[in-house]
Amino acid sequence: MKTIDELLAEGVAGKRVFVRADLNVPLDGTTITDDGRIRAVRPTIARLAEAGARVVVASHLGRPKGAPDPAFSLAPAAARLGELLGADVAFATDTVGESARATVAALTDGQVAVLENLRFNAGETSKDDAERGAFADRLAELADVYVGDGFGAVHRKHASVYDLPARLPHAAGDLIATEVGVLRKLTEDVARPYAVVLGGAKVSDKLGVIDHLLEKADRILIGGGMAYTFLKAKGHEVGISLLQEDQVPAVQGYLKRAEELGVEFVLPVDVLVAREFPDLRTKALANPTTVAADAIPADQEGLDIGPRTRELYAAKLADAATVFWNGPMGVFEHPDYAEGTKAVAQALVDSEAFSVVGGGDSAAAVRILGFDENAFGHISTGGGASLEYLEGKTLPGLAALED
Repeated sequence: MKTIDELLAEGVAGKRVFVRADLNVPLDGTTITDDGRIRAVRPTIARLAEAGARVVVASHLGRPKGAPDPAFSLAPAAARLGELLGADVAFATDTVGESARATVAALTDGQVAVLENLRFNAGETSKDDAERGAFADRLAELADVYVGDGFGAVHRKHASVYDLPARLPHAAGDLIATEVGVLRKLTEDVARPYAVVLGGAKVSDKLGVIDHLLEKADRILIGGGMAYTFLKAKGHEVGISLLQEDQVPAVQGYLKRAEELGVEFVLPVDVLVAREFPDLRTKALANPTTVAADAIPADQEGLDIGPRTRELYAAKLADAATVFWNGPMGVFEHPDYAEGTKAVAQALVDSEAFSVVGGGDSAAAVRILGFDENAFGHISTGGGASLEYLEGKTLPGLAALED
């Protein structure tokens, strides 16, 4: 795929360059609680603007239902992008309508505009090729060149990700080039020992990557809500913990296969439990109890890995040469259940491994818990995209950027 360096060498001054970014940031009302994705794409946008391009930035945010919804407006993201660029950023209040056309037409060389949330138009996510293509046609009218730099969306067959590059000369932005280069280090000629840490709520979200990584990893550490399906698969009582009962047979199969392949599966040996889920808004004290992982009371819920598990996981990561981490170890948003996630992050910081934090909640946790991002090998902007790449799937947004 063409790089942005090659695109800049050809010259972009005076050209309208459409940048498909990922500005899908978490919001509390209109306040951005984690601007990591905006900061990640800023270098590409800045390079294009400095070269004299008229930059048109587009993204999705959240899951609106194909129609405008003020709760999912990109206006806060546009304002934050302007702060990071140190320049005024124009904002179009629609995607391909009158405001978008006028905003783009008013751009001068080196200026930047952000379009409103792409998912306010049903054509962006439509499964109908014609409807999706029609929306891509209208987006193409706003630009001369396409730059794909929204790694968090490249696993989606959406109009702005998959169809639009076919309609314009295209290149990959710096962020996508970096992300792909990092993921290749996790799949080709991997430095060993190779440890994978998987957490988060649902084991079903991770089965594909577990299946693929069983052939590549030396050890797999499990935490978060998905750990309780693994513990159930081992025959343990999990109380009222998050459980995907229908996935227990699949998990048992993976545990057996791992044993046959010599891959070490590491499960929690103790957990923090409580009778009810904590209040994440008030952060009221939850007073959790620590119990052995095979002794969770029937009326209680596991919400974080315990102190012995933290020590165990840190030891399992200490000698690793490569680590991929996706998913928190517990309800890290509450201080009573943040220690497990913090312990894994600290173990990566302390190790000499090439460490990749696989986007989503893990990336947010690293920042929220106060870690220096530069202490990790790479913090991905795309949780789902990273996982699908590691599963060996073809990602539509990357395929569309190939020449």
